[in-house]
Amino acid sequence: MGSVAGAGLLLGALALAGCAQPAPERASVAAPPPSQVVRHPVANFPISSAVEVPAGASTVYLSGTVPPQRADGSYGNMQEQTTGVLQSISAQLAQLGLGMGDVVRMQAFLVGDRRQGGRLDFDGFMRGYTRFFGTAEQPRLPARSAFQVAALGHPEWLVEIEVTAVRLPADR
Repeated sequence: MGSVAGAGLLLGALALAGCAQPAPERASVAAPPPSQVVRHPVANFPISSAVEVPAGASTVYLSGTVPPQRADGSYGNMQEQTTGVLQSISAQLAQLGLGMGDVVRMQAFLVGDRRQGGRLDFDGFMRGYTRFFGTAEQPRLPARSAFQVAALGHPEWLVEIEVTAVRLPADR
């Protein structure tokens, strides 16, 4: 018998004999109320590490949103672009009867600014982001990922953001 087949038989025999490693225990976490979105915050940073969405909620996926062009034809710096993108997302959500507090997931695609030697202005991104999330008026935080990418569809765009929002059954 080949060594791979023999090893498989040996592992199977050990498992049957009770010598296999026990499965790790799961941490017990209380189930969220059936009609609430539960957010697990990250200490000292305005995002959630996880978001639990109850059964029966409707999921709304917004396509990537890019910065609006300013009156002078430019797009502005990272903070201005982030603010413009999030204002556009807020308006899209409002048309659907939702708000920024309904956002549970965000993916931000960020480009280094050629005007800053190609360096990513993450602080500028955060200044725009924190105008919409983690405020006294809108304290709900999404789970979020931010990626630095080489480029977006237009050479002046520094940010594109996708969000996922939920509509709870009571909101329908």
